[in-house]
Amino acid sequence: MVQYLNPPLDLSFAALSDATRRGIIDQLGRGDASITSLADKFQMTLTGMKKHVQVLERAGLVVTQKVGRVRTCKLGKRGLKAEAEWIEAHRKLFEARFEALDEIISEMKQEGSDDSS
Repeated sequence: MVQYLNPPLDLSFAALSDATRRGIIDQLGRGDASITSLADKFQMTLTGMKKHVQVLERAGLVVTQKVGRVRTCKLGKRGLKAEAEWIEAHRKLFEARFEALDEIISEMKQEGSDDSS
């Protein structure tokens, strides 16, 4: 089996596969937040939130900074451009395949109506 290696995309899509982590990205899109405030917002333990943030950090989607006892999270500068480009390219492939299928179905319907005449 051929494997297409793209570690940054793999890390991003794995990180975004979880609803809580997508929620964290949404929340950080509104402004920086401490891990404690994120844990409160998502009603989870501090340890659980730290694990989610670490996954997002490894993917480059979030960066954290510790000042004193508070670790603040913010969106990473990398953004999701590569992911959006990958999705768009594959959306176009799917769209082309469905258009081809629609044409085949239309031709089959036309042939069926010609046969019944």
